[in-house]
Amino acid sequence: MDLNLKGKVILVTGGAKGIGAAIVRACGAEGATPVILDRDEEAGKQLQAALESSEVESGLIVADLTAPGSCAKAMERTIQKLGRLDALVNNAGVNDSVGLEQGSPERFVSSLERNLVHYYAMAHYALPALKNSRGSIVNISSKTAVTGQGGTSGYVAAKAAILGLTREWAAELLPFGIRVNAVVPAEVLTPLYQQWVSGFPNPEEKLARIISKIPLGKRTTKPEEIADMVLFLISERASHITGQHVFVDAGYTHLDRALT
Repeated sequence: MDLNLKGKVILVTGGAKGIGAAIVRACGAEGATPVILDRDEEAGKQLQAALESSEVESGLIVADLTAPGSCAKAMERTIQKLGRLDALVNNAGVNDSVGLEQGSPERFVSSLERNLVHYYAMAHYALPALKNSRGSIVNISSKTAVTGQGGTSGYVAAKAAILGLTREWAAELLPFGIRVNAVVPAEVLTPLYQQWVSGFPNPEEKLARIISKIPLGKRTTKPEEIADMVLFLISERASHITGQHVFVDAGYTHLDRALT
């Protein structure tokens, strides 16, 4: 299926590793021009070099999205270099274990800054360019937004808010033809996920127990499978889809646990 993304400029936050990097690589494979926005300069440069070796044009912006003015500057640099923006993929975030008991109001606010506030800021500063292109936004959320997890109030609050904002922005941006959707992963074996699993006393046993509960295929979701859905949603093939929460999780969130 031709997604008609050739020449489209797609900015991906947290684009240097994990799900973000998979989205960036998928954009390149479709002939789009991905812009990697990440605070990890080395990982960003390695990914950009790999894209260049495949003759894929890309951009790299190194920034901490929680720093004042960083989101505005990232958008300015994107437009200055490439002249347009066709899609924004809000992806950057971290499950930082700021819980209700093992946390504080100050740490909770900091967690929202790491996982939520820059979603709004990036969308806000991207809006003029997206109006020009009648582009789209895809927000990456998490199954924890609807299931909870325990011990990670900040992250879950952010991911749930992202689902709400997806529908709010979809409603607000209807007059401009800008579509807004969310992709909701569950168990995706990214570097951050592996880091989380490694924090348990027996990581291999913990991972095996999680995988045993995944209904379809008894395996974790591949980052590339998340990327495929993201690219579909920002493409013309999804031209009448907006305000949706799309779960790419092998049925993990909603299917009856008796199945596993």
